[in-house]
Amino acid sequence: MVFANVGTLGTLPGQRDVLVALLTRRNDYLKRIGCLSYEVGVSDDHPDTVFVIELWEGEDAHRESLQLPEVQASIAEARPLLSGEFGGYRFDIAGSPLRG
Repeated sequence: MVFANVGTLGTLPGQRDVLVALLTRRNDYLKRIGCLSYEVGVSDDHPDTVFVIELWEGEDAHRESLQLPEVQASIAEARPLLSGEFGGYRFDIAGSPLRG
């Protein structure tokens, strides 16, 4: 079953675009480890927030990805940009009218 991790990452003032650049760098290994989609967004209504929508082959693939050296390195690089404000949801996808 497809697993979704949808969340918000609060950034320090003025660091949103730096975090977006980091999160949107090409990462071919994500697909190899079970990531189906990784979308990063912003809103002018929330200038110090980054929105992330992740779809994974399953919750285990997501959890295991967090142990990979490449993912740990990205987390370490992003950490100084973050305010510590996080939000979001994790859930299994029940279906989609786009996939029948």
